Amino acid sequence: MTDWNAMSDEEFRAEIRSFLQQNYPDHLRYPSRRVRWHEVREWYLMQAERGWTAPGWPAEYGGVGLSPSKQLIFIEEQERYGVARAPDQGVVMVGPLLIRYGTEEQKKHYLPKILSWENIWVQGYSEPNSGSDLASLRTEAVDAGDHWVVNGQKTWTTLAQDGTHIFLLARTDPKAERKQQGISFLLVDLNTPGITIRPIRNIAGHEEFCEVFFDNVKVPKNDLVGEPNQGWTMAKALLGFERLFLGSPKQSQNALGRLDAFATARGLHDDPAFADQFARLELDVADLAEAYEAFADRVRAGEALGADVSWLKVWATETFDRIAALSVQAAGAEGGISGGLAAGDESVDLLSLYFGALPTTIYGGSNEIQRNILAKQVLRLPE
Repeated sequence: MTDWNAMSDEEFRAEIRSFLQQNYPDHLRYPSRRVRWHEVREWYLMQAERGWTAPGWPAEYGGVGLSPSKQLIFIEEQERYGVARAPDQGVVMVGPLLIRYGTEEQKKHYLPKILSWENIWVQGYSEPNSGSDLASLRTEAVDAGDHWVVNGQKTWTTLAQDGTHIFLLARTDPKAERKQQGISFLLVDLNTPGITIRPIRNIAGHEEFCEVFFDNVKVPKNDLVGEPNQGWTMAKALLGFERLFLGSPKQSQNALGRLDAFATARGLHDDPAFADQFARLELDVADLAEAYEAFADRVRAGEALGADVSWLKVWATETFDRIAALSVQAAGAEGGISGGLAAGDESVDLLSLYFGALPTTIYGGSNEIQRNILAKQVLRLPE
């Protein structure tokens, strides 16, 4: 078996890059929407056969056991090549959570099925009127002896229609003194009676998100992760990693590349006003890349990310948003046309950038909430 960690970072990067170039389907590069599982299934099953489903998991649990440095390279190279993201909540969230907090029974039952893609996990966090202020959630799980009875609703659940399981936060102690207390972390089979999934069609015409309803859903007691009423601690740990992922500069770099190609073909760089706006965005993206590297260096060193990672999420999503807005503006009367616009020998889809940018400042915790976190936990400002 190859010892990937023994390679230099340069050698490992070249290995991943070569594998992608030789095997990844060209028609799935840089998709303009979140792809469905049936579209990327064959690609990710190929990776599973190679043992690459969970590069960051310890080898003893079926992962590759990559160092933090190598794991970041793995993610960065997939982003650079425009690899469509899998429904990977099981890999990036459920698996690491179970490895750290799960029972041996939970690990033995769930981890192999995540690695083989037999189980496709979705995230059950946000609710109506309880999105960014997640601790105010109202979905409840009542102790009924040998099982929990779950009632409530989750929303903005990404690709729930493709999922087999959902991990969710539910209130198990409504009398807890603080709203962050009394919340538990549950694993639920989506085929359980009482669960209804309704896709939500977005402005671009895609059904990326769903509503999920729970009506007296029975969840076995052994599908509680960790201790009862201690789910908030685990949820925060998962969100820290998510905000680093959302803070990657690749999305903005790719969007800026699309805008540059369009602007070059249309002669827009000769317009001083456009050139000034574009130069500002170039500097913003360069600053973002430097900031991301600083946080990534912490991960490479094995350090935990603090509350200040919220700043990275804000900067990345708002930079992407500004690029997308200028792209539609630069297209003029064609800015509202869906699909590719002629740009020399290329076809550049700018409207999908705009549609893709709209929700980024909301998901992963809205940027308003991220600023509150920074104000309270980093700057120590009074409420």
